[in-house]
Amino acid sequence: CHDWNGKLHEFGSHWRSADCYDCSCSRGGISCCSSFATPVGYDEEKCVSIFNKEACTYKVVEKNDHSKECPVHGWVG
Repeated sequence: CHDWNGKLHEFGSHWRSADCYDCSCSRGGISCCSSFATPVGYDEEKCVSIFNKEACTYKVVEKNDHSKECPVHGWVG
């Protein structure tokens, strides 16, 4: 299987993409799904979600003070 970057993967292989998607290669092609959950149901006027590409996670913090986390009422993934 060739991924979207042109890299060749063997049948039966699994990998995590640079964009935090877990992928696998089979004779039917490549299948990928997100390895992270996206926050929903937080105060979007007061808070902002920040994605950490190294940890493949979101953190929701106050816009004016990133040291203060905001409550999140749901996650989608």
